[in-house]
Amino acid sequence: MRRAGFAGNWQQLQQTIADGPARTVERLLSPAAETAQSESTLGAEWPAAVASVDELIAWWLRRMILSPHPLLEKMTLLWHGHFALQAASISETRLVQQHLQLLREHALGRFSALLEAMVVDPAMLTAFEAKANRKALPNQNLARQLLNATVGHGNYTTGDLQAAARSLTGCYVLGNHFRFIEREHDPGHKTILGQSGPWKAEDFVRIVAGHTLTARFIARKFFGWFVCEDHQPSDELLAPLAGTLGQKGDIAQLLARILRSNLFYSPAVYRRRVKSPVEFVVGLVRAMEATIPTLPLVEQLGRLGQKLFGPPTADGWAGGKAWITPDTVIGRNNLAAAILAGSGAYAAKVDPLAVAARYGRASPDGLPGFLMALLIDDQLPLEVRRRLLAERPPVGGPALAQWTRQFVQQIVTIPEYQLA
Repeated sequence: MRRAGFAGNWQQLQQTIADGPARTVERLLSPAAETAQSESTLGAEWPAAVASVDELIAWWLRRMILSPHPLLEKMTLLWHGHFALQAASISETRLVQQHLQLLREHALGRFSALLEAMVVDPAMLTAFEAKANRKALPNQNLARQLLNATVGHGNYTTGDLQAAARSLTGCYVLGNHFRFIEREHDPGHKTILGQSGPWKAEDFVRIVAGHTLTARFIARKFFGWFVCEDHQPSDELLAPLAGTLGQKGDIAQLLARILRSNLFYSPAVYRRRVKSPVEFVVGLVRAMEATIPTLPLVEQLGRLGQKLFGPPTADGWAGGKAWITPDTVIGRNNLAAAILAGSGAYAAKVDPLAVAARYGRASPDGLPGFLMALLIDDQLPLEVRRRLLAERPPVGGPALAQWTRQFVQQIVTIPEYQLA
């Protein structure tokens, strides 16, 4: 639930345990009809009145917290970092909103369809300074970004880049809409990754989306995102994953193979991913079955290193150990304290004692174990467990509520909680 979503609440975790891995994976990948209805309702909330990118990010964070289909939001977050669009270079918030919707629409579909959408996405062309791709002056910015996001750095030549840029000539953004202008397209012979012809944009997509290097590059990305990010898998280990993606380009099938693999459930990859700031916050709030104001989170997540629609480089966020620095550790602790506080910016929206009471676990004897099982699998080194349980909960009343908030804060600030 942490890796295929952000976290599970107690009821979801119990259902997952009862269903077992196979049924759980099926449910995550193919949500029920009522989930689809909820998605439709949430989708209807796309407001015409989004005045800023920060408001759009706040909307998305709220959706991550509330969505009955967390895997879809997790995958949208993955592709957002993969294509690394910088909203600061786009004056129209509506284009950023459309970009986010495209990512969500294709997040679990065919990779080629996702790539096709990015090639004609006005936000992508604008962000990578490719609004006017003239025959006389092919723009290499978008071509470079898409090659880096498919076959990967170092796996294409200067000639491949130049030919790719020529294939994209004629692609324009006019009046914030994509337009193809035939007279500005270079119809000449081009060679991209060993394939030659009078290629256009759709040919470029076909060539790179179907290339074996792309399948391997995306498989490696998924391995790091879902399995283990501090170990470089061998080509032999990646081959089945790359083969799965290469057959039909089906993202959901690739993900299903990972989530059903023996390695995914192996102790060797347990807690081998560092939660990003978004995963850290959204996971806590989802586990606590709460809804909090998300606009304040936008800036606070930026301070922790993850301002959505503001990745630091064209390759997105480095992730892994880069998320953890002395400053961001302090920042995580402070943000968790603010979210769990009984007052302040988040207005006591998160109430751990009420969650425990909902499941009949609010007694002083059962409360610590419930919270550790909910948030950290109750799998902790003995010394860490002793430190957490050093102070016995009060009998009840306001003192117990305050103790519970402080106990949850202690849990979410230990090193083990930062890992998925």
